[in-house]
Amino acid sequence: MAMQINGNYSHYGTDYEEQLKVRRQERVEEAQEEKEREAQKDTGRIPFPKDEYISSESAGNKPSGLYRLGQDERGSLKVLYDDPQKPAGKRSVKNGPAKEESVQKASEEKESVEKESTDKTSIDAAQDEKSKASEEKCVTDTDRVDQEIRKLKEERKQLQQQIKASDGDEEKVSRLQVKLAQVENELAQKDNDTYRKQNAVVTNV
Repeated sequence: MAMQINGNYSHYGTDYEEQLKVRRQERVEEAQEEKEREAQKDTGRIPFPKDEYISSESAGNKPSGLYRLGQDERGSLKVLYDDPQKPAGKRSVKNGPAKEESVQKASEEKESVEKESTDKTSIDAAQDEKSKASEEKCVTDTDRVDQEIRKLKEERKQLQQQIKASDGDEEKVSRLQVKLAQVENELAQKDNDTYRKQNAVVTNV
């Protein structure tokens, strides 16, 4: 059985090239679409906060929000809160004649505070004299601890001499070395300022 295939294959080469061009074009378009998607995602993000300088002249004395800088009764700076629930007339905004009145009140209060402070300083001076009279004087005595440390040092010196004197007897030398190690260990624990402070005798004078 014989089969005949009819067809013209002359356009086969050009079809393949066109397919490659189409694929390349699709890849380029996909890349562009991906970039556009990324750009859209970036626009959806919150921008980084940036500090901005606003001079006091351009801002004026008008507060930028519910909080503003003002003075308390003594004239020192204080952050004040303007409650939006209160009517505008009852808010503590200082403008015009009201501001002059508040400045006058502040100066009067300052004078009264100064008078009170001079009265307080005289009272404080009297209290300082009383506290000086009632101060306690203490004496710290470390003689007992120092004597204990001196005894340990003498004992260590005697043990070292005994070890040098007993040349032939190994048992005696080993016992003396054990005692010497114990004395040196105890001396290392006690011959310091912390031990002296903990075991010092404090007496009131």
